[in-house]
Amino acid sequence: MVPRSLVAGCGSYLPARIVTNEELSRRLDTTDAWIVARTGIRQRHIAAEGEFTSHLATRAGAAALADASVDAGDVDLVIVATSTPDETFPATATRVQSALGITKGAAFDVQAVCTGFVYALAVADSFLRLGTATTALVIGAETFSRILDWTDRTTCVLFGDGAGAVVLKRGEGEGTAADRGILSTHLHADGRQHDLLYVDGGPSTTGRAGHLRMQGQEIFRQAVVKLSEVMNEALAANGVDVSEIDWLVPHQANRRIMTGAAHKLGLPEERIIITIDRHANTSAASIPLALCEASKDGRLKPGHLVMLEAIGGGLTWGSCLLRW
Repeated sequence: MVPRSLVAGCGSYLPARIVTNEELSRRLDTTDAWIVARTGIRQRHIAAEGEFTSHLATRAGAAALADASVDAGDVDLVIVATSTPDETFPATATRVQSALGITKGAAFDVQAVCTGFVYALAVADSFLRLGTATTALVIGAETFSRILDWTDRTTCVLFGDGAGAVVLKRGEGEGTAADRGILSTHLHADGRQHDLLYVDGGPSTTGRAGHLRMQGQEIFRQAVVKLSEVMNEALAANGVDVSEIDWLVPHQANRRIMTGAAHKLGLPEERIIITIDRHANTSAASIPLALCEASKDGRLKPGHLVMLEAIGGGLTWGSCLLRW
């Protein structure tokens, strides 16, 4: 038998405040039609004053534990993927751990920007496969509204706040692609591409948080190529044909990127889980938010083969193939 990391449950949380494209158009040189045509985004959720990344993560984590029927005392690993932590240190994961009443095991953050949730899944999967942990809470949570330049229409219209979470439990399989759980993860980075997407600040450089800066056209070009490649890498590693994929759950960066990468892979658009129209780009939170929505509305069913993919600042990119 082969150890596998099984998805036991999922949860999500979105801040109450919704900001529509029309609202943004009243203070920026943009329109709803312009934003929708170029990105697929119609609205985004924005965290309230005093509502931190840890608060969003805790709400999503609590919902995931309830969905999995797992007690806090059973969790021995908490990983939060985020680029917008509450503080420089300690890790936001430790605040979530405390808030949820989890008192054993490890808690730490993973920072890979929009690829963060895929990176965090890979780390958790390694812990569970090795037996270092038995039950992991993996969360993607962001308050990107805090690092946006709200006068820059090329970036501020793209992002939103939110959190999504999954509970992973150690199980066993036969070592084939028919197994339930995470089949494989594939991670990449290229630091030479730093300037394509970054935040112009930090404790060691400017002493302030800074604002997000992006070269959108080049990100688009790189994303379609790299995402199709890393998805093919996952298929090849597991001896699976693209026709066997039930659902693609991509990072929700841009609708044209998602459909472009799927088309290059040979996957029809009707098999893509899309939430960008309502959530915008929530960075590390986007994949678990989409997973949770598809689980709750019944699209994701036990035994479905699911491909996750993401690309983000660094550049970082990766994929995860799992059976629900």
